[in-house]
Amino acid sequence: MSGIAARTRGFRTTLIAATLSAALAGTGLVLAQGQAETPVANSSLDAALFHQLLIGELELAAGRAGNAFEVILDAARRQGDESLYQRATDIALQAHAGDQALSAARAWRTAKPQSPTAMRYETQILLALNRSAESAEPLTAWLAAVPLLERPTLIANLPRLLARVADKQQALALVERLVAPYRDAPATRDASRMALARARQLAGEAAQALALASEVAADDPSATAPVVLALDMLPALAQAEALVGRYLARADADPALRLAYVRMLTQQQRFAEALPHLEQLTRERPELADPWLTLGAMRLEMRQTGPAEVALKHYLTLSAAASSGAAKPVDKPPEAAPDDAEADTAESGRGTTQAWLLLAQVAEQRGDVKGAEAWLAKIDNPQQALEVQTRRASLLIGQGKVAAARALIQAVPERTGDDARAKLQAEAQVLRDGKLYADASKVLAGANQRFADDVDLLYEQSMVEEKLDHFADMERLLRRVIALKPDHPHAHNALGYSLADRNLRLPEARDLIRQALNLSPGDPFITDSLGWVEYRLGNSDEAQRLLRQAYRARPDAEISAHLGEVLWAAGLRDEARRVWAEGRGRDAANEVLRQTLARLKVGL
Repeated sequence: MSGIAARTRGFRTTLIAATLSAALAGTGLVLAQGQAETPVANSSLDAALFHQLLIGELELAAGRAGNAFEVILDAARRQGDESLYQRATDIALQAHAGDQALSAARAWRTAKPQSPTAMRYETQILLALNRSAESAEPLTAWLAAVPLLERPTLIANLPRLLARVADKQQALALVERLVAPYRDAPATRDASRMALARARQLAGEAAQALALASEVAADDPSATAPVVLALDMLPALAQAEALVGRYLARADADPALRLAYVRMLTQQQRFAEALPHLEQLTRERPELADPWLTLGAMRLEMRQTGPAEVALKHYLTLSAAASSGAAKPVDKPPEAAPDDAEADTAESGRGTTQAWLLLAQVAEQRGDVKGAEAWLAKIDNPQQALEVQTRRASLLIGQGKVAAARALIQAVPERTGDDARAKLQAEAQVLRDGKLYADASKVLAGANQRFADDVDLLYEQSMVEEKLDHFADMERLLRRVIALKPDHPHAHNALGYSLADRNLRLPEARDLIRQALNLSPGDPFITDSLGWVEYRLGNSDEAQRLLRQAYRARPDAEISAHLGEVLWAAGLRDEARRVWAEGRGRDAANEVLRQTLARLKVGL
């Protein structure tokens, strides 16, 4: 007996007929009811085979997977039937018996040496068992056996098949070996180069991967696979952005790829660069819902409440129409998994909730408390309870009802420790937004005692301590964050900026900010910090260059304050006033901008 653990339980006897039918599918037996007579096709199914298959399925239904495997595999060997080999292999896989599944797949290949399905099973089982070295032979045979039209897809998917291989250099060497016979054939040239490119990227050879992808893009500018790879390499490899830009300049550029690029730019807070792409999407494909939601969120982030409201309401209209089947859903990106109706419905629901939350924020920024509450009242989603109550608490803080605001957040149910942590973070954020820094500090100090060495909580407390002018505490907390998470760009940036802003230890401040920028290339706020420290060091031209770059990427009020001051000091007074006026137009309440104008005694 095989030694397969009897792990398959709960099969009902009523399923036996269905499973037996599946097992019989390859025997040529046709069972028809109520059909006209057709010529009889003689089947290989005799009484003995029928009895053997029935016993195998009964054993499986009774939870004795090992017995079922042996019986079905014996029948497969007797008949040389491919569907029975597949059934035996599937039984072993369902029982998590890898060695038995491999023996069945190999027996299958011996019986049917030209079967691509048998080769696929053997390959995937070997990779699942971490026996990648042995997978080269069945993979080579599989590539040779698949129809010519299917071969490019299989080649392109090689890096995904080999994703389980821990040694990525070993996986790369295997891909190189496998695609070698197909690199020069016109039908498989591009797929081979893209497979190698992806394998090189996974092996840490980003520059070589980009070079291969660029070759494919040069030969076929409409190809999407190089763009997908380039997007995956951003923002770590800045050179990849040129490939993406060339593709998106095409009139037939895929909207899903443009939206993916916009999301990358948004994550980097490069809103000024993302905005034209979003506007182009909504102009060329106004029926797509997702770009409108992203556009609304971006407009709100830029304090453009009117355009934000228009975009968000349009998203809700499109989303409602799509849910009722009256509109086309948002395009799936290339290489996406097949459509999943349940997942799409859930995603649509999350998008609607997000739009309502953002519209509540729009109303709040306008001082329309009733309007904000009306949008929040639409949300009936327990998973969003904390976010909804946090927005309500923010409204209460704005009315001076601090105790009620805190009570609202504290009353949100806690199911896990993560929930408790999130509540403390939300309470501190609401207090911080209301400029109640001492209260926020107490909440975060308690949170850091309860959740020791949590980098997010430590960072949040450091920001509050800075507002309280507790600079020694701020530095201590930030250095603890850096010790726990050396690749935390914002901790490096915050400490460097704080030193620069106070005109202290400027060389050290510059080193910290440069390290932050290496960790998060292109981040406009970190670029702003570097420009500010260069200004403090007396490097006016470099400061102007960096601050202009930051302001182009993110025309934020605080960045406008810094750029305006550097321009003012350089004698470019008219340009400084224009930049400051733009910043005030976006956020008149910004503290840094107000303090800068007051200190320099500038009236706009």
